[in-house]
Amino acid sequence: MARTPILGSAVALGAAALLSACSSGVSVPPPSPEPSGAAAYACAALHGRLPDEVAGATTTAVKPQSPLTQAWGSPAIILRCGVGIPKALTSTSQLVTINGVDWLPEPLTQGYLFTTVGRVLNVEVSVPDHYSPEADALSDLGPTISALDPLVDAGPSPTPS
Repeated sequence: MARTPILGSAVALGAAALLSACSSGVSVPPPSPEPSGAAAYACAALHGRLPDEVAGATTTAVKPQSPLTQAWGSPAIILRCGVGIPKALTSTSQLVTINGVDWLPEPLTQGYLFTTVGRVLNVEVSVPDHYSPEADALSDLGPTISALDPLVDAGPSPTPS
């Protein structure tokens, strides 16, 4: 997989406003099937250390409440921990690398869905096109993901291109 380092100001990717907001919170379905055992514990640990602000947006309530999900702002930036490997991921997928975390970007109707690659947990983040540059959200989440979601030990990494 090719890795493309991207600076926050160089990215013009949009994101998903798939989920609707209402007064009691943003609907964010937990991953299905939900992770169990060590993965569920790791997602809960990640959830407990997520920043209060992402891309200038503050934490937003989610429903149902889950240690596998989090949201910020309106329209909401949405994180889901413990998702499956994206079907779009292939050996030739173009990845973006932000603060040492590799992401697979997938275009959506009104934005992008980014999923971590090469880590024990798969974390996906949808960033609505309202937030530009969208990579700022990933920059804000990267340090926590790096600290709590280790790289898969698959030998030497390919050299970024």
